[in-house]
Amino acid sequence: TERDRETERKRERQRERERERERNRKAGRETERDRQIDRQRKRVRQKIGTERETERHRKRKREADRQRKGQTEKDRDRERERERERETDRKREGQGERETDRQTDRQRRRVRQRTDTVRETSRERERDRDRDRQKERERQTEKDRDGQRETEKQNKRQNMS
Repeated sequence: TERDRETERKRERQRERERERERNRKAGRETERDRQIDRQRKRVRQKIGTERETERHRKRKREADRQRKGQTEKDRDRERERERERETDRKREGQGERETDRQTDRQRRRVRQRTDTVRETSRERERDRDRDRQKERERQTEKDRDGQRETEKQNKRQNMS
């Protein structure tokens, strides 16, 4: 079509200009405009590169997050614990090991307390449930006894008559 031919002509003119610039540059007749164009192109290339890099980074992070969400809570806890131990090992190799040890011990204690409180509350719930079941059983046996007494009374009445 006409439009395709037009764009092809434009591209050809552009290529011709590029070739002309290249010849001038080789001959040492580079203009300020040419240098400006080169700088602009370099900036654009760098910008595109950094954009690609950040996008790659974001993609990797998203993938890692997705993976993390896919894991179970237990795996995550185990991994955290391992990571903490690795961290303490790394810090022990370095300086200031006592302070970091105190910190990690504090963290471990906090985690332990948290898990203990969770266990405690579940135990309390269990105790409450047991207590309720026991009360229900007692009520039921009381009802059964009352029913037993009632039937005994009725039997006596029938025996009398």
